Amino acid sequence: MQRPMDRPWLQHYPPGVAPEIDPSRYSSLVAMLEESFQAHRDRAAFVCMGKSMTYAELDAASTAFAAWLQGKGLERGTRVAIMMPNVLQYPVAIAGILRAGLTVVNVNPLYKPRELEFQLNDAGAEAIIVLENFAYVLQQALPQTRVKHVVVATMGDMLGTLKGAVVNTVVRRIKKMVPAYSLPQATRFNDALAAGRKRTLTKPDIGPDDLAFLQYTGGTTGVAKGAMLLHRNVVANLLQVDAWQQPILAAPPKVDRMIVVTALPLYHIFALTACFLFSVRNGGLSLLIPNPRDIPGLIKELSKYKVNSFPAVNTLYNALMHHPDFGKLDWSMLKCAIGGGMAVQKAVADAWFKATGRPIIEGYGLSETSPLLTCNRADTPEWTGTIGLPVSSTDIAIRDDNNVDVPMGERGEICARGPQVMPGYWQRPEETAQVMTEDGFFRTGDIGTMDEQGRVTIVDRKKDMISVSGFKVFPAEVEEVAMLHGGILECAAIGVPDGHSGEAVKLFAVKKAGDLSEVDLRRHMLGQLASYKVPKHIEFRDELPKTNVGKILRRALREGA
Repeated sequence: MQRPMDRPWLQHYPPGVAPEIDPSRYSSLVAMLEESFQAHRDRAAFVCMGKSMTYAELDAASTAFAAWLQGKGLERGTRVAIMMPNVLQYPVAIAGILRAGLTVVNVNPLYKPRELEFQLNDAGAEAIIVLENFAYVLQQALPQTRVKHVVVATMGDMLGTLKGAVVNTVVRRIKKMVPAYSLPQATRFNDALAAGRKRTLTKPDIGPDDLAFLQYTGGTTGVAKGAMLLHRNVVANLLQVDAWQQPILAAPPKVDRMIVVTALPLYHIFALTACFLFSVRNGGLSLLIPNPRDIPGLIKELSKYKVNSFPAVNTLYNALMHHPDFGKLDWSMLKCAIGGGMAVQKAVADAWFKATGRPIIEGYGLSETSPLLTCNRADTPEWTGTIGLPVSSTDIAIRDDNNVDVPMGERGEICARGPQVMPGYWQRPEETAQVMTEDGFFRTGDIGTMDEQGRVTIVDRKKDMISVSGFKVFPAEVEEVAMLHGGILECAAIGVPDGHSGEAVKLFAVKKAGDLSEVDLRRHMLGQLASYKVPKHIEFRDELPKTNVGKILRRALREGA
């Protein structure tokens, strides 16, 4: 490790934040979760659509689900996928999978069959829990996968008999949000819980090096791949987040329990750690928002609580503030608004501070790092425009292409080392070798600088990855799907600035002979890609700029755009 004198950021830590955390404090993430289940049994752990679930109920339900999974003969370490929005079944499923000694594979419920099939096959998943709204997608992908066990949940499963029936009727018949599907061998979520309650869970001996999550990411190169997050990686990051938050937790206003807004989707690493796991760790109440795009609905939910922690991306903060009812919300008990997933824009940060009296505290991390690497001080009085200081037990180095540290203030690749950093990508040793250095640093693919205080600023991305509202889009995937149309000769996708989503996908394409339109091409892509990956802008050209060897110059397209 670097000597303390090589860590200038330690001198600028807030009082009460330890420079090191002890990841060995818990043998596993399960041990940490079960400690909270026991310590806060009578407290509400989650609330969704007006229905709350206590820690004791979460303990019992996840134990039952774990027992059901065990009863299906799933061997230790088997990958189990979850394809749901933020509903009460999600925390039950995560805790149940982990307590059975299995590995969680979080899946974006907006995926199309092609994307889902790839992820399930790459992970080797043998079971999946899916909300019925997306079961039709699974039906199309399932025959090409190794999945043996399917659990189908409904929006109303855990809302109580009467309310659940009403909600399901509205979702299915009035809003028509459940396309027809046929999964005759599937088990209903509540039936799995009922069967599990009749079984006894045989608790596996879960250790720090067991695989907790396969968190899929576009990374900086290649196709989507699974970042292997071990129990010790996630435990370490939770302790790091906890340590970093201590000054703000101790500061007024005093709260008996943290109320955390979980509007970001739980399949995303930011929400998984900063919302779900952080809240459980502290005995807090997590407010689950199934559809954060429904801003009026989100504001209605927020109006019922005096929230204390609000992790979000720039686009969500911006959308909230532009709603006419935003001014009616009470932010008097807000302790921290955390910005991550994408860059926070100064105009948004300034408007948020003016409206709430609290700054947006920006942090930085990746799926590969569980995710948090750096964060601005929790007691900062204003938005800084930086991604802050390295958190406890974390080294950040700014290096050139030869893995040599650059002088202070100069640009280089942000490299990170710490107990939260993954051991590698799932079954991709060559990809792992590309991003891990001999001295244990992970090369993030982001270009940044570090100042004398140790604060890091991102200035550019090393690779071509596009970030749409914090979700990573790899251009090669967009281009591959576009080419499948058959009506274009060649194409290239880039990210362009977008006032709403930070970046948007723009596709440049050269047509074959014919009358191909933007509408035709976009309709084709909508059937193959999650909506945020579909190009918002399409520009047809007679030719694309290329190198001498014929490689399309995305950089030239970006500069032109």
